[in-house]
Amino acid sequence: MSESILVIGGGVIGLSLAWELQSQGADVTVLERDEPGRGASFGNAGHFATEQVFPLADPALLPQIPKMLLDPLGPFRIRLRYLPKALPWMLRFLVNMTPGRRRRNQHALSAINERAVADWRTLLASIGAQSLMSERGSLLVFESTGLAEQQQMAAGFRQAGVRVERLDAKQLQALEPALSSSLTGGLLFPDTGHSVDPFAICQALVAALKQSEVNFVQGEAQSLDASGVVTLKGGGRLQADKVVVCAGAWSRPLAAQLGHSVPLDTERGYHLMVQADSGLTRPVSSAERKFIVTPMAQGTRLAGTVEFAGLQAPMNPKRAQILLPHAKALLPEMNGQPGEPWMGFRPSLPDSLPVLSASCSPRVYFSFGHQHLGLTQAATSARLMASLMSGRPPDVDLAPYRIDRFC
Repeated sequence: MSESILVIGGGVIGLSLAWELQSQGADVTVLERDEPGRGASFGNAGHFATEQVFPLADPALLPQIPKMLLDPLGPFRIRLRYLPKALPWMLRFLVNMTPGRRRRNQHALSAINERAVADWRTLLASIGAQSLMSERGSLLVFESTGLAEQQQMAAGFRQAGVRVERLDAKQLQALEPALSSSLTGGLLFPDTGHSVDPFAICQALVAALKQSEVNFVQGEAQSLDASGVVTLKGGGRLQADKVVVCAGAWSRPLAAQLGHSVPLDTERGYHLMVQADSGLTRPVSSAERKFIVTPMAQGTRLAGTVEFAGLQAPMNPKRAQILLPHAKALLPEMNGQPGEPWMGFRPSLPDSLPVLSASCSPRVYFSFGHQHLGLTQAATSARLMASLMSGRPPDVDLAPYRIDRFC
């Protein structure tokens, strides 16, 4: 008789794990509060950002904190009303700025990211969706950053094990002619990629899972106990031999019910779709403007702002709309009408590492907190968690991602 496993959460993290688990012969059920893939997985930047190995807790942010609090349209925003609730998270964030912690966290990020594209290549091939990932690399471009600083940044990436090529203005124009001629240079990351439709990846996973007789239940987990019983909001319950929590920004209270105190908060991410071809062949990030442009099947996606305001506050559409003039500065020939602003909840921990862990109960596991790297890390997280849950040693040391690291 096959082992029954309940996956709580139908975003890209939960769906990828469900696919790995059923591939190993488990009887899998996915519990999702909404249509699978409609959360943060729907509106991400579509960038398999394997170059992003540096934790967000960077001492260089400290001088920018007053602006973060006062500028409602800045790239990193903390709503003043939410500040008291965010303060414990922020204090832990500051602690992770120390050199030793940054170094350890960077190594742990690298351990996942360096396997990410290869794992996605395997996963997408297994469901016949290879066309949904493009491996053309990505660019980080500069407008006012000096040459010495550009070279220093490139050296930092190389030291961290990230392959990077520095391009001057002429080389940048030759590679991506649609970019503004005012740009002074860029960094090319050849080992990254992007998805032409991130939601389509989730849809392809759902279709493959249903074909493999994985059961989908629409509902929201209200409580979870150590025996593997999940009570649903509005009534009803589910039980399985094992339960894995992949509920993203909603994972914290479920972990707390098993005695795990996790400093999980939410980076509210915004995007704006433009119904036009950008002329780009790969994602382009702006070093100064702190946003990203990604060419997609439905047009051009502008994304990248971060806001701390919790799960309840209404979205601020202006945070998405302000991306359009930034994009036109990089892509002066791009036209087209912007669509509706979108916002999603990125589950973030102060050390920038996900939780990939067993719990205090042998029946319950956790895979959440991937911050803005959920798409990037989903296939690798799934493979590692499937190994952990089946009792096989993962090929990455999972100690840095344990849920009890915050004790």
